[in-house]
Parts: sequence; structure tokens; C-alpha cells
Amino acid sequence: MESCSSNASTKAFFLVGFPALQDFQTPLFFVFLLFYLLILVGNAIIITVVVVDRTLHKPMYFFLLNLSVLDVLFTTTTIPKMLAMFLANAKTISFRGCFLQMYSFHGLTVTEALILVVMAYDRYEAICNPLHYAARMTRRANAALAAGAWITALLVPVPVIAQTSQLAFGEATRVRHCFCDHLAVVQAACSDFRADFQNFLGFSIAMTVSVIPLLLVTLSYVRIILSVLKISSKEGRAKAFSTCTSHLLVVGTYYSSIAVAYVSYRVDIPVDVHVMSNVVFCILTPLLNPIIYTLRNKEVKSAVRKCIFPKPSSLSKKNNLFA
Repeated sequence: MESCSSNASTKAFFLVGFPALQDFQTPLFFVFLLFYLLILVGNAIIITVVVVDRTLHKPMYFFLLNLSVLDVLFTTTTIPKMLAMFLANAKTISFRGCFLQMYSFHGLTVTEALILVVMAYDRYEAICNPLHYAARMTRRANAALAAGAWITALLVPVPVIAQTSQLAFGEATRVRHCFCDHLAVVQAACSDFRADFQNFLGFSIAMTVSVIPLLLVTLSYVRIILSVLKISSKEGRAKAFSTCTSHLLVVGTYYSSIAVAYVSYRVDIPVDVHVMSNVVFCILTPLLNPIIYTLRNKEVKSAVRKCIFPKPSSLSKKNNLFA
């Protein structure tokens, strides 16, 4: 029987990954590498056009910029380690490395939920209070909302993860996952009352920081729908609600994937299916966000088109400036 202790100095975690797919490590590497590159390129395009194009210097796109930066950081906490696992069978991670990855993953997950709330509030102010929108959504107010979301979200996981790090683990604990998810690490700890309590606490906090933002987003859209229905013309209603469709699709994608990830912890399914459901959560939203905003938002689509295919007239004007 493996000895258990809370001394972190000599510990390491062994990430099980996908046990049933051990013969497909190279194909998995290329698939995940492709997804990672698409996420990086897609979100880099969004970041670039929002910064460069002055027509996108609006509160809605400032928050979209935050979302794209967040998605790059979020995937970078997990996918590079997975790529190393698939390519070089590097399945061991140090104790400190594991808990740093755990903190980054869960902190950024909460950040995404709160940024989506802030984006819903921005749409609420734009549609329900259009006359006061410019006065309320100032540059300082936008920065405060974004900073509040980041700081709050990055503080939320600290107590739980600090307590989890004090649990007793074996010298080489097997984690039934491909990265250091909190519940997977707790389930790998030496079983005692503290581990059972951390399992319950971690799941409860995860549900809380998911449900409360979802309720706030829902409340914002209830108010938005009521305001849109008061608009007399059909064209006016369509125009008002069209500014929300991209955000609604992103919210739907985020909460659908997170619901699948949560349910997988509470049902008896094979390890590979459980791990894959969590990996889908890590990849799906960051992958689809730039696609949704590029295809559904006319201003972003136009800015991306101008950035990739600049008009000859604009190029000649630039050349004249330097002549």
C-alpha cells in the first residue's frame, strides 16, 4: 500500500490521460495541435482588429478583447502539457506545477463566466438605457468592470486550492485526467474526511460560480427582451436584438460545455469519456468564440475583411503619406 503524506517536496502526479487511446498518441498530438493553433490564430485576429480598427473602439469590443485574451491564456494552461503527453509521453507533473495549473485553469474558468456577465450588462445598458449608455459605459467604467471580473475570479479559487494542497497524497499519485482539474486531483488523494469534504466543497463552489453568473446573464436578457418588444417597428426590434446574437451564442456554447463537464463527474462512465468531456469544455468555447463573432457580427466581420484584404485605395493613401 502506498504511503501518504502532506509533504510536497518529493511528490509528483501521474496524469493518466486517455487510457483507451494509448495507440493513437501521435494522431491525438496533431489533432490537439491543430485545435490549439486555430484558437491562437482566431483569437489573435480578434485582438488585432479590435486594437487596430477605430470603429471597434467601443465598450462591447473592449470586453470582446478581454474574452479573446482570456481564451488564449485559458487554453495555454492545459493544451501544451497535453501535447507533451501525446508526443513525448510526458505524463508526470510536479506537485507545484500541478497546483499552479489547477489554479490557472479554475481561475480563468471563473473569469470567463464573469466577463460574459459584464458583456451581458453592456448589452443591457445599450438597449434598455440608450440615452445614458455613453455616460455610464465610459472608458474608466469599462476598465473597472473588466478589472473587477479578473480580480474577483482570480481570488475565488485561492482558498479551496490552498486547502486541497494540504491533503495527503502518495509519492506518485495517479490523476485520472489529462490535466490537474481540482476534482480529479481530490479524487486521487488518500481517502479521508478532508478529501471527501474538498470534493463536496469544490463541486459546490464550481456550481455557485457557474449558476450565479448564468442567472445574471439571464436577468439581463429578460430585461433586454422586454425592452426590444416595446419597439414598434419589426426592423427596429431585429436591429436591436442583432447586437446580442453573438454573445448569446457564446454563452450557450460556454454553459453547454460546462454542463457536460459537470455531469461527467456524477455519472458512471469510462475514464476516456469523462476526460474527453472536460477537454471539450477546455477547447470548444475558445475555438468557437472568434468564429462566432467573425461570422455573426457585421462590424467585426468588416474589420477582419479590411485587415486581411485592404482596399487598394487605402493602400495608395498610405503610400502617398510616405511619399
